[in-house]
Amino acid sequence: MQFNILNKNDEIVMSLVHYFITEENYTPIVVRGVKDEIWLENLDGPYRIIRINSNYIHNDEQYKFDLFKTKKVVNQIKKKTLSLSMNTLNIFLNLGDNVHLKEDEKNIASIKFSAIDDVLQDHNIIKVFPNIKSKLIKDKEGIDLIVNVTNDINAKTAMDNKVFTKIFERKKITVTPILIAICVLVFISMYIFGRGSEDTLTLLMFGANYRPLVQIGEVWRLATSMFLHIGIVHLLVNMYSLYIIGKQLEGLLGKFKFLIVYLGSGILGSLLSVVVHSSISAGASGAIFGLMGSLLYFGYHYRLYLGTVLKTQIIPVIIINLLIGFMVPGIDNFCHIGGLVGGYLLTMALGVPGKSKKSDQINGSIVLILLVAFLSYMLFGYLR
Repeated sequence: MQFNILNKNDEIVMSLVHYFITEENYTPIVVRGVKDEIWLENLDGPYRIIRINSNYIHNDEQYKFDLFKTKKVVNQIKKKTLSLSMNTLNIFLNLGDNVHLKEDEKNIASIKFSAIDDVLQDHNIIKVFPNIKSKLIKDKEGIDLIVNVTNDINAKTAMDNKVFTKIFERKKITVTPILIAICVLVFISMYIFGRGSEDTLTLLMFGANYRPLVQIGEVWRLATSMFLHIGIVHLLVNMYSLYIIGKQLEGLLGKFKFLIVYLGSGILGSLLSVVVHSSISAGASGAIFGLMGSLLYFGYHYRLYLGTVLKTQIIPVIIINLLIGFMVPGIDNFCHIGGLVGGYLLTMALGVPGKSKKSDQINGSIVLILLVAFLSYMLFGYLR
């Protein structure tokens, strides 16, 4: 004789948790002070938060208080993850007959299930999660259900941890030191073969950015100018910034994507710079701001893990540097802005490991192409 150690609600909870974790890429989150509730998150899912509540709620007053607690927790998660909205699915398994369920309450959709069949017959849930009818466990119970759910979730967790470890493990960086070495060698060469890094003719000879020359066909200056620096302080500040940001981002994106983001951001920064003003400009700061834009995009997609870093380090550094650029004369802030936007869009187009959707990459590519086309028209058409 086999005893069923799970009650009906336990079986519904385990089946739902199994489905959302293994099929929809939700992960459990710890919420302090709750009992008989399971909270799941997927910041890229149709519902960013799913809450499964098996507590007995016997009247409307208790239900309203439960909604109040849910909103409070959701707002905390929203702040932590820097999310503008937090679409939430509230699943109740034990509502009293006198409770009047509000199906949609300010980004919190509520639904009631009393049996597995309720899940399989609910049109709203099937519309959002169409494969739940075929993937939800419905033919196992007791020990068999526990073993099946545990094994599948452990396998999914192990696979996710493997991907996470591959992305965030420390890697040997090679592209960043090479870029620094090139900038230093070019800087030295300007003194050996020219009159120094602050001489106008030497800057132009080595490929500084200058609108009149770019407009007559010397478009290569949009790229070469990012390897030139005007003065030793300019060089040291940029190379230090490149080292600090580059050694982190190169490991996260991989060498090829990192190089594409760096060079592409530098070119886009130079393009915006030469469109806005016609003075001579040079420096790697546009490309470095591109790395910041890339880090911003990456950090946003991994904000559940990097939310604090995003709020306290990445965003403040970007804002402070942009403000300095507007307040201090002689800084090409439009190059910074162009690089920042370029880095963000390039990373969006290239994709973030383990997170990006094909639609995001297509959208990023389209916006990037349109931006380059518009700036090119301004430079070679409107401003000539």
